[in-house]
Amino acid sequence: MTDLTKLKISEARDALRKGDVSSVELTEACLAAIDKADALGAFVHKTPDVAMDQAKSADDRIKAGGAPDLCGIPLGIKDLFCTKGVPSQAASAILNGFKPEYESTVTSQLFDAGSVMLGKLNMDEFAMGSSNETSTYGNAINPWRRGNDDTALTPGGSSGGSASAVAADLCLGATGTDTGGSIRQPAAFTGITGIKPTYGRCSRWGIVAFASSLDQAGPMTKDVRDAAIMLEAMCGHDPKDSTSADLAVPNFEAMLTGDIKGKTIGIPREYRMDGMPDEIEALWAEGRKMLEDAGAVIKDISLPHTKYALPAYYVIAPAEASSNLARYDGVRYGHRAKLAQGDGITEMYEKTRAEGFGPEVQRRVMVGTYVLSAGFYDAYYNRARKVRTLIKKDFEDVFAQGVDAILTPATPSSAFELGKEHTDPVEMYLNDVFTVTVNLAGLPGISVPAGLDKQGLPLGLQLIGRPWEEGDLLNTAYALEQAAGFVAKPTQWW
Repeated sequence: MTDLTKLKISEARDALRKGDVSSVELTEACLAAIDKADALGAFVHKTPDVAMDQAKSADDRIKAGGAPDLCGIPLGIKDLFCTKGVPSQAASAILNGFKPEYESTVTSQLFDAGSVMLGKLNMDEFAMGSSNETSTYGNAINPWRRGNDDTALTPGGSSGGSASAVAADLCLGATGTDTGGSIRQPAAFTGITGIKPTYGRCSRWGIVAFASSLDQAGPMTKDVRDAAIMLEAMCGHDPKDSTSADLAVPNFEAMLTGDIKGKTIGIPREYRMDGMPDEIEALWAEGRKMLEDAGAVIKDISLPHTKYALPAYYVIAPAEASSNLARYDGVRYGHRAKLAQGDGITEMYEKTRAEGFGPEVQRRVMVGTYVLSAGFYDAYYNRARKVRTLIKKDFEDVFAQGVDAILTPATPSSAFELGKEHTDPVEMYLNDVFTVTVNLAGLPGISVPAGLDKQGLPLGLQLIGRPWEEGDLLNTAYALEQAAGFVAKPTQWW
C-alpha cells in the first residue's frame, strides 16, 4: 500500500485486520513523515522506540484476533497529557525536564486499546492561547498556505501541534484538549474534525490543569467516523476524577447512519457578529441548507446571554488557572531559578515563576489572582459565575423546545498569519467568540471542515449538541460532512 500516512483510522483498522499492512509498517511510515516535517514544529518529543514496541505488540494482538478498533493505530499525544517516562511539559519552561511516573487516564485507555504513541505534540503554554505562539518549543505551523504565498499561518491553539500533525498526515489522529475552543478552532483552521465531548465524559486525571471546570479532552481526526472511533476509546468513568460521569459509553461509530430526517437544528441569531467576514456568513447559510436538504428542520433560536460569554470566560478561566498554577514553584519538580546569596524562599518562588512562565501565562495568572482577591471577588468572579449559569440556562431552554443540535460558525475567520495578532491579547481572545459558550455550559461541540475561503484556506462549521448525546451529535456532523464533501488537503511544502 502506498502513502500509508494518508490512511484514515477506519481505513487503517480495516487494512490491519485484513493483513494488507502491519502496525509496524504503518508506524515506520509515520515516523519517517515526522522526521521530514520539523518545519511544522508539530512534534516536540519524538518517541520512536516506544512507538515501535507498541506497534509490534499491536501486530501480535491483531493476529490473535478480537483486537479493539484502535489497535495498531499511530497517534500523536498533546504535551498536556502526562505520559509515563516521557517529557510532559505542557509547553512550559517551568516543567522543563519533568517526566511523570504515571500515565494519564485518557492515554492509558488509548494504549490499552492498542494504539501507538508516535510522540508528544506542540501546544500553547499550559493550553493558554489561540494560535500556538506561546509555546516554549516555538510556534507550531499550519501545513496550509494561502495560494502561492509562503507566509507562515497559525494552526490555531491551544492544540495547534495536534491539528498540524493530523492535517499534514504525520499521524492518523491526535489527542487535544478544549477549555474555550482549543480542539474546535485549530480543527477548523486546518481542515480536520475535532470534537469536545460533554464535560465529565473524558477523565481529566493526568492532564495538566488549566481551568478545571472547563477543560475537556477529545480527539482530532481526519473525519467524523475517525472521531467516533477514537472518542469511544477516550471516554469512560474514572474514580480518580471527581468530575467524571459514571455513564455507559455507547458505540459512537454504530450511530453514524447519516439519517437526520426530522431532527431540529437551531440557528442562533446572536452568533451573527458585526464585521463577520462574508465568507463565514455564506458558509453558515450553506451549512444550514445542507442540513435542510438532508431532512432536518431548521429553526431560528435565541441565546440571549451570548454577548457576555467572552468576558465571563476570561474571568473564570484565569481565576482557575491562577489557582491551578500556584503549584509550580520550583520546590518539587521542574525548573528552579538560580538564587543569589541571601535569597530566601520568597525570592525563589518569584524568580522561578518569572523565568518559568511565559508572558501570556503570567498575564492570565495576574488577571486570575486579581479577580479572586478580596475586594474584587464579588465584582468579577462571582458575577462571571452567575453569567455562566444564565448562558447554561439559554441552552437548556432551547433544548427544552425540541432543538436537537445548534449550527454556528466555528471561527470568525480562516487561519491568520503567525505574529499578526500577537501584540493585542484582546484581539487574540476574540478568536474564541463562537466556542467558549460550549465550555461554559459543559456541552459537546464538534467542528467539521465545510469549505475553502477565497485564499484557499479551510473553514469549519460547529455543531453543538445536547449533554451526553455525543452519538447523536456525531451523526448530525456525519450528515453535514457527507453533504459538504470536503476532501481538500494542503499542498506539501515542508
